[in-house]
Amino acid sequence: MISPRVIDQRLVEDTSPRLVWYASYGSNMHIGRLMHYIAGGRPPGATRTYPGCRDKRPPQASVPVELRGQVYFATESAVWTGGRAFYDPDTDGQTLARAHLVTSGQFSDIAAQEMYAEPGRDLDLTEVLSAGRAVLGEGRYETLVCPGALDGVPVLTFTAPWAMADVEWNTPSAPYLKHLSAGLLEAGAWSVSDIVEYVAACPGAAGHWSTVEIARLIE
Repeated sequence: MISPRVIDQRLVEDTSPRLVWYASYGSNMHIGRLMHYIAGGRPPGATRTYPGCRDKRPPQASVPVELRGQVYFATESAVWTGGRAFYDPDTDGQTLARAHLVTSGQFSDIAAQEMYAEPGRDLDLTEVLSAGRAVLGEGRYETLVCPGALDGVPVLTFTAPWAMADVEWNTPSAPYLKHLSAGLLEAGAWSVSDIVEYVAACPGAAGHWSTVEIARLIE
């Protein structure tokens, strides 16, 4: 078992990086699932086919990380049904995540697909890399967050513009939790018991999914 990487919370000075760490905290922690966003296709259990990125190469590296803040499930996913995972960096807690080293263009295309937009346009990362946050729209994954850097390379993710306390939580589906939990296990930093306890405690899943049920999904 390996240790999660520690994120340097200082922001980087380069606002036009060639590479970024895409910190996934949901189903894209699983490499097989992420590759449908990169190469295109439909993941098992999903209802949507993804066009993929312009650059279809896999991540140059993937490492486990822990972020300050809380993951919760809310809204209704048209892909999985049930609640989606969102990240609130301003709430007390710890988020288990997986950072994938990709080009800034790949990150832009992954983000576009999460925003239900067509990939193909590079995002302007100046604001998020300078201020740590950039709201691109009112949509569910249209807010960019930069928690810091790894090895001098910025860490980026996307989430909703609202706070965890401002939205009604919604129970996630079994296929969604299976991919999310499998991605955490694949990262190699946390045991099955660590993962099931973490997922079962996330708002939206808490009280609806037991540790035993989540463990069965991983098996």
